[in-house]
Amino acid sequence: MGDVSLTPLGITVLGLLSERSMHPYEMYQLASVRRGDQLVKIKPGSLYHTVSRLEKQELLTSIGTDREGNRPERTTYEITDRGRSALEHQLREMLAVPVREYPRLPLALAEMHNLSAATACRMLRIRLAHLDETIAKFEADYEALKAAEKPRIFTVGADYAHALTVAEREWIGALVTDIESGEMPWLSQELLDRLAGSAGSSALPKD
Repeated sequence: MGDVSLTPLGITVLGLLSERSMHPYEMYQLASVRRGDQLVKIKPGSLYHTVSRLEKQELLTSIGTDREGNRPERTTYEITDRGRSALEHQLREMLAVPVREYPRLPLALAEMHNLSAATACRMLRIRLAHLDETIAKFEADYEALKAAEKPRIFTVGADYAHALTVAEREWIGALVTDIESGEMPWLSQELLDRLAGSAGSSALPKD
């Protein structure tokens, strides 16, 4: 099934349907409970659109429609053999093959010398506050999951995202300390001149 390319939300939908058949709103609720929103941006509208696209690709199929009271009709879907093969192929590749991605933070760090050291540290401290909120929210949600006795196999992706967030928080905190203490000198004209001199010296012919 290498000819089928799945979006992150498509992988989430097929992964849920590989457990059992369900309707889109049920998928949305279950993914949210398992902290899938930490890994994939999930909105009801985009989820319904993804389900429709996967059905056209014959990766899932509808198996019936029902209605409860005055609620709108809900169509239940199940994964097809083609969908299961596509999901398994994509997961094997994603687990085994590293892909170079280009997140915003490394680029911002590489270019932050275009700001003053004080401004850069102020922005990084704002980021640290956001990271603290994210970590606290995850830990509260995780305690709720443990209380509900949710199997770890369903939260291991969110566990990984949490570990990365904690590592980022520690690294950024140490970086701010290094900048503010002068341990990491900020870009200055003196430093640029010294770098230019070093480059010029290395270009001179040797006797």
